[in-house]
Parts: sequence; C-alpha cells; structure tokens
Amino acid sequence: MTSFTIIGTGNMGTAIGGVLAAGGSDVAHVTQAQVGTAPLTGDVVVLAVPYPAVDGILAAYGDQLTGKVVVDITNPLNFETFDSLVVPAGSSAAAEIQSKLPNSQVLKAFNTTFAATLASKQVGGLQTTVLIAGDDAAAKATLAAAVTAGGVAAIDAGSLARAHELEALGFLQLTLAVGEKVSWTGGFAVAR
Repeated sequence: MTSFTIIGTGNMGTAIGGVLAAGGSDVAHVTQAQVGTAPLTGDVVVLAVPYPAVDGILAAYGDQLTGKVVVDITNPLNFETFDSLVVPAGSSAAAEIQSKLPNSQVLKAFNTTFAATLASKQVGGLQTTVLIAGDDAAAKATLAAAVTAGGVAAIDAGSLARAHELEALGFLQLTLAVGEKVSWTGGFAVAR
C-alpha cells in the first residue's frame, strides 16, 4: 500500500488519515510544532493546513518534497473578509504550489469535502466523493486507489488547471456553511 505523511492534525488531517488508514495505507502525521523537524516518510505528502501555512511548510521541507506526490487540500480564502480567494485570478493554490515545487507532482484533492463527510463517508445519503485534479496520471491513480480502498469515492477531475474550479467550488461550499445555509455535516455530493 501507499505511505502518506499528513502535515496537519486538525479536523481535515484527522479525517483524511482515517479514510486512508481504513483502506490499509500507512499514515503518519506531522503536527504544526513538528514542521521542519519531523521527517516526511510518506511517498505522498498531504498539506492538511490552512493556505497561509503552506509557504512555511515548503520552506521548512525544501528538497525533502522532491519526487514526492504533494496533495494540496487548501481553499485559499481571504480569512479576514471571507469574500474572495487570495491567489491570482485564473490561478489556484495548487498551481502556486506546483510552481514552487517543480520536481514534485502536485494534486488538488479533498478541498470540496468537509471533515465530517469524510469521516462518515456520506453526504446526504450519497457516498462522499473526493475530486482529484493534477497533471500526473499515476499520482492521481495512486491517491484515488487509496481513497477508494478507504470507502470513499474518487473522481479524476482533470488536469491541475481544474484546481481553479475546485477551489471556487470549495469556496462556495465554505461560505454557505459559514452562513449556515448548509451544515458542516452536509455539503456538495456527486450523484452518478
């Protein structure tokens, strides 16, 4: 099975780790206090942190991320106003990360799900689905297999350019939840 290092131990990091472990993957967590000192033992590194923390993590690990699959789960919100994204128009957090990690395979995933829907593996009676965008087909297939083995559906959402749309969808879902229009145990589901 695939080995994962999840940077972040909050609700999302814990929920993602639970899904991956349920599927038989080896999962290690790095806490905020351990960033830069704990080794990245996994073949896949999941950035389960708020977007403002990403640059510090990339600086702390530098070359250790070379050759690894890096999964960006962030929604790059303006946390002060909660009314816009903070990446350049037409870009995405995942694209910004890929530009800083040219020797890694960056994927966008998990940003359109809430922790509760990952943990329950359901959204409104439907199986939770993780949308995965990236330019490396093998990396996407590896993540999809691990997620599916853990009881959650996965869909290849296309190239890394699709991260822009996934982040817009994640942004909408978050603003609806903050505005109490949808619950944190609900959200968007994919019916097949």
